[in-house]
Amino acid sequence: MIVTVLGSGTSQGVPVIGCQCPVCQSTDPRDKRTRTSILIRTDQVTVAVDAGPDFRQQMLREGINKLDAVFITHEHKDHIGGLDDVRPFIFMNENKPMPLYVSKTALPEIKREFSYAFKEHLYPGAPTYEVHLIDETPFTFGDLYVEPIRLKHYTLTCYAFRIGRFAYVTDFHAITPAAMRRLQGVEYLIIEALARHQHYSHINLEQAVQIATDLHVKKAWFTHCSHSLGKAVDVNAELPENMRLAYDGLSFVV
Repeated sequence: MIVTVLGSGTSQGVPVIGCQCPVCQSTDPRDKRTRTSILIRTDQVTVAVDAGPDFRQQMLREGINKLDAVFITHEHKDHIGGLDDVRPFIFMNENKPMPLYVSKTALPEIKREFSYAFKEHLYPGAPTYEVHLIDETPFTFGDLYVEPIRLKHYTLTCYAFRIGRFAYVTDFHAITPAAMRRLQGVEYLIIEALARHQHYSHINLEQAVQIATDLHVKKAWFTHCSHSLGKAVDVNAELPENMRLAYDGLSFVV
């Protein structure tokens, strides 16, 4: 299984529009962060986890010409804003609807945002989705065995996804003992680390390091990073040897 980080930034992305801070002015490509998303590829399937506003740019950058499904973590705009841009993959697949794995709490917002895709009489060329509702029940997609894990993102429900020895965990403010138990045995972890300060709906770098340490992972990458976190080169120098900031385009094999 090949995991590629499509985007590693917060809802505003990095650089932030109009910001003159050292991170936003950095020329290091690791400090250029589109909105958070990943791509999972196996011998059988290619799956995106979330499709934010930068989805089109990310697909073109990575040269992706096949997409079999999208898994949605939650309904915030920076995670669903690019769902219209799955249309080329639908057209390439004989207009078959794109499978969308989404919670019952996130689906209404998607239907509101993309109402034209759910009308009885579709506008020609509109995207179509094959909706699969998820909860914490594991499901199989192709050769992937997927375990959704429910988390709280302030007042919202957000889902992490564990696939074997890999887990993708983003947009939450605290992790429950039950969720930690379900993550035991994960060796490769992508987990959010918004900033250094405490936040009401996200965990910070210190908390992310602690979770990765408690899980005894072989390797952890931190995503959903804001410009206030600091330059990648400086933050990486502070981290344990097996932990690094994720960056757009990072790819590794599980």
